[in-house]
Amino acid sequence: MMTDLVVGLDLGGTQIRTVLADQSGKVYARETVLTQAHEGPTAVLARIRAAIQAVLPSAPVLSIGAGAPGPTDPYQGVVLMGPNLPGWRNVNLRQELGSHFQLPVYVGNDANLAGLAEHRYGAGQGVRHMVYITVSTGIGTGVIIDNRMLLGKQGLAAEIGHMTIDAESEQHGDNVVGTLEGLASGPNIARRAQALLRAGAQSRALELAEGQIDAVSPRLLNLAARAGDAFALEQYRQAGRYLGVGITNILHIFNPERVVIGGSVWLHARDLMEETVWTTIRQRAQSPEYWQELSIVSAALGDDVGLLGAVALAFDGLSGTREA
Repeated sequence: MMTDLVVGLDLGGTQIRTVLADQSGKVYARETVLTQAHEGPTAVLARIRAAIQAVLPSAPVLSIGAGAPGPTDPYQGVVLMGPNLPGWRNVNLRQELGSHFQLPVYVGNDANLAGLAEHRYGAGQGVRHMVYITVSTGIGTGVIIDNRMLLGKQGLAAEIGHMTIDAESEQHGDNVVGTLEGLASGPNIARRAQALLRAGAQSRALELAEGQIDAVSPRLLNLAARAGDAFALEQYRQAGRYLGVGITNILHIFNPERVVIGGSVWLHARDLMEETVWTTIRQRAQSPEYWQELSIVSAALGDDVGLLGAVALAFDGLSGTREA
């Protein structure tokens, strides 16, 4: 019997990646090309078509699933606004690819699809209610409720990274945005540390940056923390507190049984933040029932998470459902 195959597309500001895969997530072919986003949508769409063509087998495939960054309307297949993709405003990716390949095309936000992938193939398997969080340059999220992606009226739901958790911090200047992303993402951990160093704080991280405050990064803070630097350890404890506040809000709204966290900041510094995350949850949750049976685990799929989410979406679309 011939295996049913689909194409998964992960569109990013730096790379366009495609895979040919089956319903179990097994990958049979893959292609990666540079996005060269500065050349605009027409040129990028041509590269997307070429990357899809590169993985197409001689036998027909069932469909194409596509993940795109930023606000995306999955019902219409439209990228409403692509961060780091100049000119990508109301681009109908479903129509552009569907008319070219004469295949069904399903489009979703990349963070939503990462959550779908972890639930289907990764660290979220076996639970019905799950929230996925990626903590990296930004903070993206995907929510699975009763085995379905939470999408909302236009597919714009579950942008938990933009949830305000400390409006008061915005009164202190320095371009602070009091959202979960604005306080706990990698660049903002570094920004907060840099501001304190300019005010006279001392840290091994500044030595590692050769005295250049603007060069103090999450990576250097991580190295300093592991050398026992009290300042660097406190920066990660503070990030863990903000993340814990955000997760507590998630527990109150969605009552998940598992939270899956990925992204470079979490995966490289989980041990520096996790205790504070749990302490904050226990302190702030309305009742112990919210966290007593909760598990918080690290994402399992690595760089393929977006691609496998696109694969899962391609198969879900064929069945007429968005069940995870």
